[in-house]
Amino acid sequence: MDLGLNGKVVLISGSYRGTGAGTAKVMAQEGAIVAVHGHQEGQAAAVAEEIRVDGGQALEVHGNLLTTDGVESLVSAVEQECGPVDVLVNNYGAPAKTNWADPAELWHEAWETNVVSGVRLTQRVLPSMKARGWGRIIFLGTVGTERPGKENPDYYSSKAALPVTVRSLAKDLRGTGVTANLVSPGIIATDEVREMLERRASRQNIEGWEEVQRWAIENMTPNLTGRIPEPHDIGRYVAFLASEAAWHITGADFKADGGSIDT
Repeated sequence: MDLGLNGKVVLISGSYRGTGAGTAKVMAQEGAIVAVHGHQEGQAAAVAEEIRVDGGQALEVHGNLLTTDGVESLVSAVEQECGPVDVLVNNYGAPAKTNWADPAELWHEAWETNVVSGVRLTQRVLPSMKARGWGRIIFLGTVGTERPGKENPDYYSSKAALPVTVRSLAKDLRGTGVTANLVSPGIIATDEVREMLERRASRQNIEGWEEVQRWAIENMTPNLTGRIPEPHDIGRYVAFLASEAAWHITGADFKADGGSIDT
């Protein structure tokens, strides 16, 4: 199916690694012009170069998403090199490794990182999208908000705000041709996650990714498919929501968790 992304300008925050990088590669394979974002200059260069070597179009950009000036500089660089942003993927987010004994003031950082950074980017690109009558805003959340543990309460509570944020945004965008959606994955086999799972499984004398994956699903991260998705698997989901085919989907929270919340 042609997703209609050929030539579209796609900005993905935090795409220098992990799920963001996997999504950037999928978008480029669909013919999009991808702005690969890092927080510091040069941080996203390797991913952008990998996309270009594979025949795709990519631009390495950088900027601090926690300030208005940083967002302005970032988006302006994309516009100058590629044109206005058609698809914004608010992928950036991170836990702060807090617990309930930490000062409440630390929770502000989680809100800035996981919610407000995406709001800043969204506000910056929306006027152009509305003027052209077409655009896609996609946030990345987590199904962990429905089954949080006792650790990282600031992270999960901030991420839990995203379904409401996206629903409100979708209503604000009524009839504009711009949609807003949320993708909420479960565990993803990023390099860091694979390393962690392999390290823990090795204590049980379990080696090889297929066996490690099976052990992890049985003992740590149960789901209904029996597999742990790679970053590009989540990227395909994001690409569909960004596509022309998904024009009638907005305000939704799509669970990409293999049914883990129902196990």
